[in-house]
Amino acid sequence: MSNSKQQRLEAFGKLMDVVEELREKCPWDRKQTNESLRTNTIEEVYELSNALQADDIDDIRKELGDVLLHVLFYSKIADEQDRFDIADVCDSLRGKLIFRHPHIYGEVKADDAHTVEQNWEQIKLKEKNGNKSVLDGVPKALPSLIKAERIQEKVANYGFDWEKKEDVWAKVKEELSEFEHELLSGEDADRSAEFGDLLFSLVNVARLYKINADNALEHTNRKFVSRFNHIETAARERGADLRKMTLPEMDALWNEAKLSEQK
Repeated sequence: MSNSKQQRLEAFGKLMDVVEELREKCPWDRKQTNESLRTNTIEEVYELSNALQADDIDDIRKELGDVLLHVLFYSKIADEQDRFDIADVCDSLRGKLIFRHPHIYGEVKADDAHTVEQNWEQIKLKEKNGNKSVLDGVPKALPSLIKAERIQEKVANYGFDWEKKEDVWAKVKEELSEFEHELLSGEDADRSAEFGDLLFSLVNVARLYKINADNALEHTNRKFVSRFNHIETAARERGADLRKMTLPEMDALWNEAKLSEQK
């Protein structure tokens, strides 16, 4: 059963009270800085990502709390420095959301998600102290696979895209051919560059066919880990040394794992 708005506000206030008390009384919490917390924040976001991919409701709730704690902590540190506080964070976000949704709070019409995305990019370029270039809004620290998706999405919103999604396959074949050529005759740097081009073109395929490339690869990662764990477990149960098994023997156990997934 959902909590009322008043209950939610009270819970948020009580959490803020705890954060402020910890900052004041706990030696560890008291000595933390933006820099000392930064890597922990990154770790917490990845843990939230894992919970979301597993669709584990209890873990999602817990990891959201951990991320929220970091938001409150950074706000508390800034408050101590008389720079801003959590109210300023909320007000800034509220203002930005209203400004970027003129189809809700203004006269602009947008009847589909694609139009909203196009308007969003235009609005961000117009904001004070906003991005000077279309691609300035892509965080440099993003993982490369996600960054490739964001780059392609942004330029596509400005018309730099394939006329038909099927046209992308010619580019994939071109990049594959160039990569194969460099494997046979090129230098290591050239091979790496051509592999990057091939991977970028495959991310383009995923985008055009409405596939989240990062989610797809993570699903395959987990599937591979599960199947290889089966090989290890089965080998151990049979008294076999994994390092001494032949490839056909491991393939047979791999196929066992695939069959068990279908049951």
